[in-house]
Amino acid sequence: MVTIAVDAMGGDNAPKAEVEGALRAVKSLPVEVILVGREDAVRNELAAQHERWRSLPIRVHHASEVITMEDSAAKAMRTKKDSSIRVASRLVRDGIAQGVVSAGNTGAAMATAKMVQGMVSGVERPALAQVFPTMKGIPAVMVDVGANVDSSPRMLAQFAIMGEIYSRVICRTERPRVGLLSIGEEEHKGNELTRAATPLLKTLDINFIGNVEGRDLYTGEVDVVVCDGFIGNVALKVSEGVVDVMKHMLQESLRETITRQIGYVLSRSAYTDFKKRVDYSEYGGAPLLGVRGVCIICHGRSNPNAIKNAVRVAAEFAQANINERIASELRKSAIGNGSAPAPPE
Repeated sequence: MVTIAVDAMGGDNAPKAEVEGALRAVKSLPVEVILVGREDAVRNELAAQHERWRSLPIRVHHASEVITMEDSAAKAMRTKKDSSIRVASRLVRDGIAQGVVSAGNTGAAMATAKMVQGMVSGVERPALAQVFPTMKGIPAVMVDVGANVDSSPRMLAQFAIMGEIYSRVICRTERPRVGLLSIGEEEHKGNELTRAATPLLKTLDINFIGNVEGRDLYTGEVDVVVCDGFIGNVALKVSEGVVDVMKHMLQESLRETITRQIGYVLSRSAYTDFKKRVDYSEYGGAPLLGVRGVCIICHGRSNPNAIKNAVRVAAEFAQANINERIASELRKSAIGNGSAPAPPE
């Protein structure tokens, strides 16, 4: 059974959402969950939600400190050494858990995972991967969506390898098509980074299809989109905003037609299906590719369904030995960064 540590104090609705999500996970998945946080608060929430929770594969590990959304990631790393995210990462480093899930401060979670868990051999910097729905029903993966504001061509090549493996193993895409996000399909278009990265991407043993544009992310014509974290994060946040606007507009339209009885039930059914297809909680969270063990970073407002699915993705990631595959592919490609040092803690 895979064991996943959940940062119970990180999200906007902590620990309620984390506890409920963990309970859903252990009831429906072959996993054990360790809830990491202030023990009294976590145990009280467990008792309130499930009086016989001790009979489930779930346990509590105490952490006395919490990193808030307002905390500086660098300062929190120096001063809050018993924070819930840091203690959870230590459980992964020490082999007690195979992965960590956090809906807390993204910068702190990334910095903690990198420092405490360490890096996969050959990876220069970790990258956040986000799954997006497409018109063809096959999920697309974008790497990086915010871990690195400035990237080098070699880093983009590493992102391509990590994203391709993640798409192939977790999304079950047989031969993922990998594209480089740019302002035009032509190879000469783009900025200095994209033009320098293209020759490197062509040398990799992946199905590289060249430049792709932003709209291609949703058409289903590309399976892995590679970009630097600045552009990727902008694309992610714009997408979230568009989805929220679309849901709001559809709800308004349905309310305005509520008196039109014919077709209303079908309209509600179609809206429910649409909402599920674009619901971030169905994808759980974004894996931080390139760190040892598994680290899934969720949205701060994650609900219990998102936490449950993040635990599911973390377990699938661990069982698939993705990190070993990444290290092996980087060695073969000769674009790796050498052997990663052991974690300092």
